[in-house]
Order: sequence, then structure tokens, then C-alpha cells
Amino acid sequence: MALRLSTGMRTAMMNGTAFKTLMDGGVLDISSGSQPASADYVETGTKLVRISTSAGTDATCGLVFGTAASGILPKSASDWKGVVSAAGVGGWFRFYGTGGTSGTSASEIRLDGNIGVSGADLEMRTTLDLNATVTIETFNVVQPAE
Repeated sequence: MALRLSTGMRTAMMNGTAFKTLMDGGVLDISSGSQPASADYVETGTKLVRISTSAGTDATCGLVFGTAASGILPKSASDWKGVVSAAGVGGWFRFYGTGGTSGTSASEIRLDGNIGVSGADLEMRTTLDLNATVTIETFNVVQPAE
């Protein structure tokens, strides 16, 4: 897996702000191509869909996580979905904290990961058709014990 936290996110967490606090209210963009080497780097590929609680139509309708248990923070029960704005094959995602912006930045709060049908940070169907609705059924962030 290739989960990557931005410098801004790692710094905020080291200064005492919880992951959930940083990411609740954010949005998740799914893009084509290869994931950047760092979550600090500009986005690569084509943005295919934005995932939010309003199906990507309103960035103020951010995603919310549930309650952590046994080192796992799951998505909330609310719908995480979006409408595909450009057809393509999803290769990676960027999860922006509330008010997060795109582009190169060492201060933005964001998380990158890879996408695949199995064994990826975000498991989902990767071929996305124009105007189709994508729903994220499961999204867990795991804090390893070691």
C-alpha cells in the first residue's frame, strides 16, 4: 500500500491535533494515473470524481469519520459519493482536510493513497464512466500497533 500523509498533516498531528479532527469535513478526489511521490506534490493525472456527502456538488458537504475502535477509524454511516466528471481509470486518491486546496504545498492537510480492486488503500472498481455515481462503501484508516 502507498498511503502518504502531507507534511502539514504530520506536523499538525505531532502538535496534538487528532487525525479525525483534521480530516472530518474534507473531500476525496479520485484521479487517473500514478500517485505522486509525496502528498505535498501537485496532483497528477486527471481528476475523475470528487467524493463528498453531496455527491461532489458542494465542497461544504464534507466527509465525516465514525468512531475509532481497535486502532481502526471507519468512515461514518453517511453516504460518501460523487458523480464522475471525466471518464477514466482511477489510479489514486487525495483526501483533503476541510478547506484543503490543490497544488504543491508543505502546509496543506491531506492524505494520498492508491486505488485498486483488491489490496489497495481504497478498494473499488477502477474504471469510471462519465456521469456515473461512485459510492465509497468502506474507507478505514488503520493505526498500526507497531
